[in-house]
Amino acid sequence: MSETAPARPIHRTPLHDEVARRIRDLIVEGELAPGARVPERELCERFGISRTPLREALKILASEGLVDLQHHRGAVISQLTSESVDEMFQVMEALEALAGELACTHATDGDIAAISALHEQMLSHHARRDLSEYFKINQRIHEAIVNAAGNALLAQIYRSLNMRLRRARYMANLSPPRWDQAVAEHEHILAALAARDGARLARLLKEHLQHKADVVKAVLLGDR
Repeated sequence: MSETAPARPIHRTPLHDEVARRIRDLIVEGELAPGARVPERELCERFGISRTPLREALKILASEGLVDLQHHRGAVISQLTSESVDEMFQVMEALEALAGELACTHATDGDIAAISALHEQMLSHHARRDLSEYFKINQRIHEAIVNAAGNALLAQIYRSLNMRLRRARYMANLSPPRWDQAVAEHEHILAALAARDGARLARLLKEHLQHKADVVKAVLLGDR
């Protein structure tokens, strides 16, 4: 019998992590509304799970600021405020601006080519007005720029804050004019990265986030 290479282990996502991912999508896309109780029984039936993995998933989402665990009410979808949006976006602007500067120095040609390919995928979803898939690719682009910066601590802090910001970033695209504007901004972001113009990319990323924050605050204040 001929020798074979040792089998690589099969990595399985823990059930509660997968449940957290699905509930996170429901929150980000607005199916679970801010201030509403998490319908635990309904979600258990929907996902075919017991209460144990669901409650472990809710602990993860609470750590991300997406749900509040209340003693008498169970889990409640957390609410965004204009003040919290301001605070989160101000920090994220600084993080992404720094990541943009570093990425222009440290990104490989392969990194930039991969980001360009993601950009083309994003454009195709925008053309089909498929916001859910567009948003997933959009987030991968921002994450790829951060990863290309080559700073592990920056990437770790970014991922943690972005979990909290994801719902607000999605909300900004619910405005069709803002969604179209965001796509145009991404064209300029990609061009600055390809030119390795760190100062310009930092400025564009910061402005991109400022525009998102303005739209989200307008929605929260009932102006749109």
